[in-house]
Amino acid sequence: MSSEYTKMIVGIDDTDSRDGMCTTYLCALLRDELSSYAKTVSDPILVRLNPTIPYKTRGNASVALFLECDEPEKVMDHVIRKVASMACMENENTNPGIVFITDDQFEKVRKTLSDFFRHAVKEVITIDEAKELVSGLGLKFKTFKNGRGLIGALSACGAMLSQDWDHTYEYIAYRKLEVCGTPRFVDGDSLFEADRQTYPDTWDTVDLKNEMVVCVPHAGDPVLYGIRGKDAYSVEKAVSFIRSEPVERVCIYRTNQGTDMHLISASTISDIQEMHSYILEGQVCCEPKTIRGGHTIFSLKDSAGDTIDCAAFEPTKNFRELIRKLIPGDRIVVYGSVTERTVNIEKIKIIGLSPKYEVRNPLCPSCGKRMKSAGSDQGYRCRKCGTSSMVTERSEVKREIGIGFYEVPPCARRHLAKQLLRFEKDELPVFAGR
Repeated sequence: MSSEYTKMIVGIDDTDSRDGMCTTYLCALLRDELSSYAKTVSDPILVRLNPTIPYKTRGNASVALFLECDEPEKVMDHVIRKVASMACMENENTNPGIVFITDDQFEKVRKTLSDFFRHAVKEVITIDEAKELVSGLGLKFKTFKNGRGLIGALSACGAMLSQDWDHTYEYIAYRKLEVCGTPRFVDGDSLFEADRQTYPDTWDTVDLKNEMVVCVPHAGDPVLYGIRGKDAYSVEKAVSFIRSEPVERVCIYRTNQGTDMHLISASTISDIQEMHSYILEGQVCCEPKTIRGGHTIFSLKDSAGDTIDCAAFEPTKNFRELIRKLIPGDRIVVYGSVTERTVNIEKIKIIGLSPKYEVRNPLCPSCGKRMKSAGSDQGYRCRKCGTSSMVTERSEVKREIGIGFYEVPPCARRHLAKQLLRFEKDELPVFAGR
């Protein structure tokens, strides 16, 4: 590469569908294809945006590459042609967007796009807002169909420009395209071994309690598996234990997965909006109930007396057993996303337990035997002594849960949800483990 080079950021989003393709695959492919006339400056970026957006394709992820190149126009043409040819254009929900930023623009747009990135993780952004922003900043871009992918492309560029956000890493291995849509082969025993050898430096490879593999997807996309961890070394070490079908290519991404970046602290329930994610403190105000479908739901009341439903949905498996042990009066902090006025719980922190009592028929003061009911509203009578009493016996019983943090199992974890193992120890009065 000559000394006359241009630094460039390329942001891409919304090229996949629920049936196939993957925006991260396109990023990995472009990184490799562009290597003949461009070089990668830093780790590719993979950012997850607001998880409640209803028109997302799968995981609401966008990507960005940071390149040095001699011919930026050639890079732009290559990227546009590749997205046009490989994106799932036939799917009505696939609306790609691409953004190009050159180094002479970096400082001008850095603050604006960094803020936009953080906004897109927490808030709901319209296509018109994104188009107005990219035009106002004078950036080169390309959209297809309604151009919704412009939101994610701008966000990924903002993440690449800011770099000062909490991050983790993901190693993604991709299948050969000709086998996409057929069953994957990744040896399950090798994944459990990879977890044993590298946890807690890697996580969510498997779910031990539910005896499930977590890191292998099931859709028809090119991803074979993804290993998540604290740094590139750790995820590469885990991969060294994995046995699988042939891999076409791999890519390690720096990502905001596992950071809780999507969460907003809410003072009261009245502050809560649909399609946002919150940290909310309150008091359990009704017994949890398990409804049809296996979902467990209870109501939470804040200091103002307002209430909102909180749910541990069926995919959270054994986490629901914990939720069923809550009783009215327990003080908790819930973490999760809100849709249809219900908090989808990602984890909870129990900060205060209400006493639980067991009520039984009283003991006879004469013979010590348990009295029997004398009839409706007639109290109790000892059949042996004839002694009567109107007072029941009430005794406190030990709760089956303790104060501390609890999280959903890996099989139900959302991309952005921060694992308890990533919290500082002083934030975890009780470490729930896995």
